[in-house]
Amino acid sequence: MERGQGEPLVEAIRLSKHFPGGRGLWLGRGPSVRALDEVSLTIHRGETFGLVGESGCGKSTLGRLLLQLDTPTSGEVRYAGRALHTLKRSERQQARRQMQMIFQDPYGSIDPRWTVGQVIAEPLVAHRVGTAEQQRVRVEELLELVGLPASARTRHVHAFSGGQRQRIGIARAIALEPGFVLADEAVSALDLSVQAQVINLLSELRERLQLTTLFIGHGLNVVRHLSDRIGVMYLGRLVEVAPADELFRRPAHPYTRALIAAMPQPDPRRRREFVSPIGELPSPTAPPSGCHFHPRCPAATERCRREVPPLLPIAEQRTVACHFPLN
Repeated sequence: MERGQGEPLVEAIRLSKHFPGGRGLWLGRGPSVRALDEVSLTIHRGETFGLVGESGCGKSTLGRLLLQLDTPTSGEVRYAGRALHTLKRSERQQARRQMQMIFQDPYGSIDPRWTVGQVIAEPLVAHRVGTAEQQRVRVEELLELVGLPASARTRHVHAFSGGQRQRIGIARAIALEPGFVLADEAVSALDLSVQAQVINLLSELRERLQLTTLFIGHGLNVVRHLSDRIGVMYLGRLVEVAPADELFRRPAHPYTRALIAAMPQPDPRRRREFVSPIGELPSPTAPPSGCHFHPRCPAATERCRREVPPLLPIAEQRTVACHFPLN
Protein backbone atom coordinates (compact mmCIF):
# COMPACT_ATOMS: atom_id res chain seq x y z
CA MET A 1 0.00 0.00 0.00
CA GLU A 2 1.35 3.44 -0.97
CA ARG A 3 1.86 6.17 1.58
CA GLY A 4 -1.15 8.45 1.84
CA GLN A 5 -3.56 5.57 1.11
CA GLY A 6 -3.56 3.82 4.51
CA GLU A 7 -6.05 4.19 7.30
CA PRO A 8 -6.64 7.71 8.66
CA LEU A 9 -4.64 8.49 11.80
CA VAL A 10 -5.12 12.25 12.30
CA GLU A 11 -8.19 14.05 11.00
CA ALA A 12 -9.15 17.71 11.12
CA ILE A 13 -12.85 18.23 10.54
CA ARG A 14 -13.94 21.77 9.64
CA LEU A 15 -11.46 23.32 12.07
CA SER A 16 -11.72 27.07 12.64
CA LYS A 17 -9.80 29.35 14.97
CA HIS A 18 -10.68 33.02 15.45
CA PHE A 19 -8.68 35.21 17.80
CA PRO A 20 -10.36 38.25 19.37
CA GLY A 21 -9.11 41.61 18.13
CA GLY A 22 -6.96 43.86 20.27
CA ARG A 23 -8.58 46.47 22.46
CA GLY A 24 -7.80 50.05 21.51
CA LEU A 25 -7.72 52.97 23.94
CA TRP A 26 -10.71 54.79 22.40
CA LEU A 27 -12.14 52.54 19.71
CA GLY A 28 -12.87 49.42 21.76
CA ARG A 29 -12.05 45.91 20.61
CA GLY A 30 -10.95 45.50 17.01
CA PRO A 31 -12.12 42.87 14.51
CA SER A 32 -11.28 39.23 15.21
CA VAL A 33 -8.45 37.48 13.37
CA ARG A 34 -9.67 34.51 11.32
CA ALA A 35 -6.50 32.45 11.59
CA LEU A 36 -8.16 29.24 10.39
CA ASP A 37 -11.41 28.89 8.48
CA GLU A 38 -13.11 25.47 8.30
CA VAL A 39 -10.03 23.44 7.37
CA SER A 40 -10.48 19.69 6.84
CA LEU A 41 -7.67 17.26 6.13
CA THR A 42 -6.68 13.66 6.76
CA ILE A 43 -3.18 12.36 7.52
CA HIS A 44 -2.86 8.63 6.94
CA ARG A 45 -0.88 6.25 9.08
CA GLY A 46 2.76 6.11 7.97
CA GLU A 47 2.72 9.13 5.66
CA THR A 48 4.40 12.51 5.86
CA PHE A 49 1.99 15.33 5.04
CA GLY A 50 3.65 18.62 4.10
CA LEU A 51 1.97 21.97 4.73
CA VAL A 52 3.14 25.13 2.94
CA GLY A 53 2.06 28.73 2.54
CA GLU A 54 3.11 32.28 3.30
CA SER A 55 3.70 33.50 6.83
CA GLY A 56 0.43 34.15 8.61
CA CYS A 57 -1.62 31.71 6.55
CA GLY A 58 -2.53 29.54 9.56
CA LYS A 59 -0.08 26.61 9.26
CA SER A 60 1.20 26.72 12.84
CA THR A 61 -2.27 27.43 14.20
CA LEU A 62 -3.51 24.25 12.53
CA GLY A 63 -0.62 22.29 14.01
CA ARG A 64 -1.36 23.56 17.52
CA LEU A 65 -5.02 22.61 17.18
CA LEU A 66 -4.13 19.10 16.02
CA LEU A 67 -1.95 18.62 19.10
CA GLN A 68 -4.63 20.11 21.37
CA LEU A 69 -2.28 22.89 22.43
CA ASP A 70 -5.07 25.33 21.63
CA THR A 71 -8.86 25.08 21.53
CA PRO A 72 -10.64 25.47 18.18
CA THR A 73 -13.42 27.99 17.73
CA SER A 74 -15.31 25.24 15.91
CA GLY A 75 -14.68 21.82 14.42
CA GLU A 76 -12.93 18.81 15.89
CA VAL A 77 -9.76 16.72 15.77
CA ARG A 78 -9.81 12.93 15.61
CA TYR A 79 -6.92 10.61 16.39
CA ALA A 80 -7.27 6.98 15.31
CA GLY A 81 -10.96 7.59 14.79
CA ARG A 82 -11.66 9.12 18.22
CA ALA A 83 -12.64 12.75 18.71
CA LEU A 84 -10.06 14.16 21.13
CA HIS A 85 -12.40 16.64 22.79
CA THR A 86 -14.65 13.76 23.96
CA LEU A 87 -11.88 11.82 25.74
CA LYS A 88 -11.70 11.47 29.49
CA ARG A 89 -8.71 12.96 31.29
CA SER A 90 -6.77 9.67 31.44
CA GLU A 91 -7.54 8.96 27.79
CA ARG A 92 -6.46 12.47 26.79
CA GLN A 93 -3.16 11.96 28.62
CA GLN A 94 -2.57 8.76 26.63
CA ALA A 95 -3.40 10.58 23.40
CA ARG A 96 -0.90 13.32 24.23
CA ARG A 97 1.76 10.66 24.64
CA GLN A 98 1.03 9.55 21.08
CA MET A 99 1.32 13.08 19.61
CA GLN A 100 4.65 14.88 19.93
CA MET A 101 6.27 17.99 18.45
CA ILE A 102 9.63 19.08 17.03
CA PHE A 103 9.90 22.83 17.58
CA GLN A 104 11.23 25.44 15.19
CA ASP A 105 13.77 27.10 17.49
CA PRO A 106 16.45 24.69 18.78
CA TYR A 107 17.64 27.39 21.18
CA GLY A 108 14.42 28.67 22.71
CA SER A 109 12.75 25.25 22.98
CA ILE A 110 15.49 23.66 25.10
CA ASP A 111 16.66 24.89 28.51
CA PRO A 112 20.44 25.42 28.11
CA ARG A 113 20.95 24.81 31.85
CA TRP A 114 19.79 21.20 31.54
CA THR A 115 21.93 18.27 30.54
CA VAL A 116 21.13 16.51 27.30
CA GLY A 117 19.96 13.51 29.31
CA GLN A 118 17.47 15.62 31.25
CA VAL A 119 16.07 17.16 28.05
CA ILE A 120 15.51 13.86 26.26
CA ALA A 121 14.24 12.06 29.36
CA GLU A 122 11.71 14.82 30.15
CA PRO A 123 8.75 13.11 28.39
CA LEU A 124 9.73 9.74 29.88
CA VAL A 125 9.69 11.26 33.36
CA ALA A 126 6.46 13.18 32.75
CA HIS A 127 4.65 10.03 31.61
CA ARG A 128 6.38 7.80 34.18
CA VAL A 129 7.88 5.46 31.62
CA GLY A 130 10.48 3.07 33.06
CA THR A 131 12.88 3.27 35.98
CA ALA A 132 15.71 5.80 36.17
CA GLU A 133 18.12 3.19 34.78
CA GLN A 134 15.77 2.28 31.94
CA GLN A 135 15.38 5.95 31.11
CA ARG A 136 19.16 6.36 31.00
CA VAL A 137 19.49 3.45 28.59
CA ARG A 138 16.67 4.81 26.45
CA VAL A 139 18.30 8.26 26.28
CA GLU A 140 21.58 6.77 25.10
CA GLU A 141 19.76 4.73 22.44
CA LEU A 142 18.00 7.85 21.22
CA LEU A 143 21.23 9.85 21.06
CA GLU A 144 22.83 7.25 18.82
CA LEU A 145 19.64 7.10 16.73
CA VAL A 146 19.90 10.84 15.94
CA GLY A 147 23.64 10.73 15.24
CA LEU A 148 25.07 11.92 18.56
CA PRO A 149 27.37 9.95 20.88
CA ALA A 150 25.85 8.36 23.97
CA SER A 151 28.45 10.25 26.04
CA ALA A 152 26.62 13.50 25.20
CA ARG A 153 24.00 12.54 27.80
CA THR A 154 25.92 14.14 30.67
CA ARG A 155 26.86 17.37 28.88
CA HIS A 156 24.89 20.61 29.11
CA VAL A 157 22.86 21.76 26.12
CA HIS A 158 24.61 25.15 25.82
CA ALA A 159 27.74 23.33 24.62
CA PHE A 160 26.05 22.18 21.39
CA SER A 161 25.47 23.88 18.04
CA GLY A 162 22.06 24.67 16.58
CA GLY A 163 22.02 21.56 14.40
CA GLN A 164 23.04 19.36 17.31
CA ARG A 165 20.38 20.95 19.51
CA GLN A 166 17.75 20.17 16.89
CA ARG A 167 18.91 16.55 16.90
CA ILE A 168 18.42 16.59 20.67
CA GLY A 169 14.94 18.03 20.16
CA ILE A 170 14.15 15.27 17.66
CA ALA A 171 15.34 12.65 20.14
CA ARG A 172 13.03 14.13 22.77
CA ALA A 173 10.09 14.10 20.36
CA ILE A 174 10.46 10.39 19.52
CA ALA A 175 11.37 9.24 23.05
CA LEU A 176 7.86 7.93 23.76
CA GLU A 177 7.58 6.19 20.37
CA PRO A 178 4.67 8.42 19.34
CA GLY A 179 2.24 7.59 16.58
CA PHE A 180 2.25 11.15 15.24
CA VAL A 181 4.94 13.86 15.13
CA LEU A 182 4.43 17.52 14.21
CA ALA A 183 7.55 19.20 12.82
CA ASP A 184 6.80 22.93 12.78
CA GLU A 185 9.43 24.72 10.66
CA ALA A 186 11.92 22.26 12.15
CA VAL A 187 14.85 23.30 9.92
CA SER A 188 14.10 26.95 9.09
CA ALA A 189 16.34 28.31 11.88
CA LEU A 190 19.38 26.32 10.71
CA ASP A 191 22.11 27.07 8.18
CA LEU A 192 21.60 25.51 4.74
CA SER A 193 24.31 22.87 5.15
CA VAL A 194 22.93 21.88 8.55
CA GLN A 195 19.39 21.87 7.16
CA ALA A 196 20.36 19.17 4.69
CA GLN A 197 21.79 16.99 7.46
CA VAL A 198 18.68 17.32 9.64
CA ILE A 199 16.39 16.70 6.64
CA ASN A 200 18.27 13.49 5.85
CA LEU A 201 17.97 12.45 9.49
CA LEU A 202 14.20 13.04 9.49
CA SER A 203 13.89 11.07 6.28
CA GLU A 204 15.85 8.15 7.75
CA LEU A 205 13.80 8.18 10.97
CA ARG A 206 10.57 8.24 8.98
CA GLU A 207 11.54 5.01 7.23
CA ARG A 208 13.09 3.33 10.25
CA LEU A 209 10.35 4.15 12.76
CA GLN A 210 7.40 4.28 10.34
CA LEU A 211 6.51 7.74 11.62
CA THR A 212 3.36 9.61 10.70
CA THR A 213 4.36 13.25 10.36
CA LEU A 214 2.96 16.68 9.64
CA PHE A 215 5.86 18.74 8.28
CA ILE A 216 5.19 22.48 8.21
CA GLY A 217 7.59 24.59 6.21
CA HIS A 218 8.24 27.59 3.97
CA GLY A 219 10.86 26.04 1.72
CA LEU A 220 8.99 24.15 -0.99
CA ASN A 221 12.02 22.06 -1.95
CA VAL A 222 12.44 20.92 1.66
CA VAL A 223 8.77 20.03 1.99
CA ARG A 224 8.82 18.23 -1.36
CA HIS A 225 11.83 16.14 -0.34
CA LEU A 226 10.17 14.87 2.84
CA SER A 227 6.47 14.70 2.01
CA ASP A 228 4.22 12.11 0.42
CA ARG A 229 1.38 14.62 0.03
CA ILE A 230 1.38 18.40 0.31
CA GLY A 231 -1.35 20.81 1.37
CA VAL A 232 -1.18 24.46 0.33
CA MET A 233 -2.72 27.03 2.67
CA TYR A 234 -3.75 30.59 1.91
CA LEU A 235 -5.22 33.02 4.43
CA GLY A 236 -6.59 30.36 6.77
CA ARG A 237 -7.88 27.95 4.13
CA LEU A 238 -6.58 24.90 2.30
CA VAL A 239 -6.54 25.66 -1.43
CA GLU A 240 -4.92 22.51 -2.78
CA VAL A 241 -3.88 19.00 -1.66
CA ALA A 242 -1.96 16.62 -3.90
CA PRO A 243 0.83 14.02 -3.96
CA ALA A 244 4.13 15.89 -3.74
CA ASP A 245 5.52 15.10 -7.20
CA GLU A 246 2.15 15.66 -8.87
CA LEU A 247 1.74 19.02 -7.16
CA PHE A 248 5.04 20.29 -8.55
CA ARG A 249 4.49 18.74 -11.97
CA ARG A 250 0.94 20.06 -12.48
CA PRO A 251 -0.19 22.63 -9.88
CA ALA A 252 -3.96 23.14 -10.12
CA HIS A 253 -4.40 26.32 -8.07
CA PRO A 254 -2.99 29.68 -9.28
CA TYR A 255 -1.52 30.30 -5.82
CA THR A 256 0.32 26.97 -5.87
CA ARG A 257 1.72 27.78 -9.28
CA ALA A 258 2.81 31.20 -8.04
CA LEU A 259 4.66 29.66 -5.08
CA ILE A 260 6.46 27.23 -7.36
CA ALA A 261 7.31 29.99 -9.84
CA ALA A 262 8.83 32.05 -7.03
CA MET A 263 11.23 29.27 -6.02
CA PRO A 264 14.93 29.96 -6.71
CA GLN A 265 16.07 28.24 -9.89
CA PRO A 266 19.49 26.54 -10.05
CA ASP A 267 19.77 27.57 -13.72
CA PRO A 268 19.47 31.38 -14.12
CA ARG A 269 18.97 30.93 -17.88
CA ARG A 270 15.75 28.99 -17.33
CA ARG A 271 12.70 31.10 -18.15
CA ARG A 272 9.74 31.26 -15.80
CA GLU A 273 6.38 30.52 -17.38
CA PHE A 274 4.27 32.18 -14.71
CA VAL A 275 4.50 35.56 -13.02
CA SER A 276 4.06 35.52 -9.26
CA PRO A 277 1.00 37.41 -7.96
CA ILE A 278 1.50 41.06 -7.19
CA GLY A 279 0.22 42.91 -4.17
CA GLU A 280 0.39 42.26 -0.46
CA LEU A 281 -1.25 39.47 1.50
CA PRO A 282 -4.70 40.70 2.66
CA SER A 283 -5.28 41.15 6.40
CA PRO A 284 -6.82 38.13 8.18
CA THR A 285 -8.98 40.61 10.13
CA ALA A 286 -10.72 41.62 6.87
CA PRO A 287 -10.31 38.79 4.34
CA PRO A 288 -11.65 39.39 0.81
CA SER A 289 -15.10 38.11 -0.09
CA GLY A 290 -15.45 35.05 -2.28
CA CYS A 291 -12.13 33.40 -3.04
CA HIS A 292 -9.58 34.93 -0.66
CA PHE A 293 -6.95 34.79 -3.40
CA HIS A 294 -8.88 36.73 -6.04
CA PRO A 295 -7.26 40.18 -5.38
CA ARG A 296 -3.86 38.67 -6.30
CA CYS A 297 -4.98 36.19 -8.97
CA PRO A 298 -4.37 37.17 -12.62
CA ALA A 299 -7.24 34.90 -13.74
CA ALA A 300 -9.89 36.09 -11.27
CA THR A 301 -13.46 36.64 -12.53
CA GLU A 302 -16.59 38.15 -11.03
CA ARG A 303 -17.57 34.69 -9.82
CA CYS A 304 -14.31 34.48 -7.86
CA ARG A 305 -15.17 37.75 -6.12
CA ARG A 306 -18.64 36.51 -5.14
CA GLU A 307 -18.41 32.80 -4.40
CA VAL A 308 -16.17 30.84 -2.03
CA PRO A 309 -14.78 27.86 -3.99
CA PRO A 310 -15.14 24.58 -2.06
CA LEU A 311 -12.25 22.13 -1.79
CA LEU A 312 -13.29 19.47 -4.30
CA PRO A 313 -11.58 16.41 -5.85
CA ILE A 314 -10.22 16.80 -9.39
CA ALA A 315 -8.33 13.48 -9.57
CA GLU A 316 -7.25 10.61 -7.33
CA GLN A 317 -5.76 12.04 -4.09
CA ARG A 318 -6.07 15.56 -5.53
CA THR A 319 -8.36 18.34 -4.32
CA VAL A 320 -8.42 22.03 -5.16
CA ALA A 321 -10.45 25.06 -4.07
CA CYS A 322 -10.71 26.97 -7.32
CA HIS A 323 -13.59 27.73 -9.68
CA PHE A 324 -11.25 27.41 -12.66
CA PRO A 325 -8.44 24.96 -11.77
CA LEU A 326 -5.40 25.01 -14.02
CA ASN A 327 -4.79 22.16 -16.46
